[in-house]
Amino acid sequence: MKNIAVIGAGMAGLACSQALQQAGFLVTVFEKSRGPSGRVSTRVGEGWQCDHGAQYFTVTEPAFEAQVQKWRKAGVVAEWEAHLYETDGAALQAKQSAKTRYVGVPKNTSPARHMAEALTVELEQTVDAITFADGQWRVRSKEHGVYPQVFDKVALAIPAPQAKALLTAHPAFEALAGGVTMRGCWALMARYAQPLALPFDGLFVNEGPLSWLARDSSKPGRLSANSAVQEVWSIHANPIWSEANLERAPEAVAQDMLAAFVTLGGQQPDAYSIHRWRYADCAHYLQQAYAWDAAQQLGLCGDWLNGGKVQGAWMSGHALALAMIGACAAP
Repeated sequence: MKNIAVIGAGMAGLACSQALQQAGFLVTVFEKSRGPSGRVSTRVGEGWQCDHGAQYFTVTEPAFEAQVQKWRKAGVVAEWEAHLYETDGAALQAKQSAKTRYVGVPKNTSPARHMAEALTVELEQTVDAITFADGQWRVRSKEHGVYPQVFDKVALAIPAPQAKALLTAHPAFEALAGGVTMRGCWALMARYAQPLALPFDGLFVNEGPLSWLARDSSKPGRLSANSAVQEVWSIHANPIWSEANLERAPEAVAQDMLAAFVTLGGQQPDAYSIHRWRYADCAHYLQQAYAWDAAQQLGLCGDWLNGGKVQGAWMSGHALALAMIGACAAP
């Protein structure tokens, strides 16, 4: 039975690992954070929570639709029936959209954690080297050194710059990852003791420093009635502004973002937190789904290879797994 290492427990890595394990492979997932989910992330505090990464997802692909229905049946995903608006920075107007938007329940990390339950996930393992010799792979992490087990195949399911750093011995894949520019995003989580009198649950902002506002507590299964925090807003800066301000002090960034929120009808919060996503999206995504080297049994997957979004990440990981399974089945 083949042993496979998957680096990264975001949506792409988990989709890849799930398909491989269901096909009978032994899979070990390495994740640098304290839990799975990657950028489909939720911050949890005392009496509040906020999805500060990916806000929701939509479905167009049949394979992903089948997965979403399994999540719905398991109770970890539901529709978000949000009142959506858009603005050019001045006028507000309702956004016309027939898309069904899904969120994790009771938080956006729930689908990833549901997938991870059936997998072997090594948390707080920042992989800083992968080496190939005599037809086998070894994995090394900053925290624990060289992992004792050797692997027949490796899949990298991490942002392009992080993948590039591990690919110095594979020039073609290093160039592929190096050709993608990923951008940062500042995300603010604002808490209120009283609901804000705004007509929207989600607002697409087309001018100014912000790109998105969401009444996070309007999503299904969120705040409890007895919480002192009655409303939580997720506020995202746009990628161009975020990149220009990526190295500024978080407090200064937060004040600018809150000032912009106030101009859009918001209020100064009772409390807030801020998070910097260094690799939030891509200026230009690739459209090849995944990359696979059959000679070295090395693969790449992630939303940066497949057009972005949660669905793109899941489909990329799933497609790479099918290629790896097919390579084993080939004569």
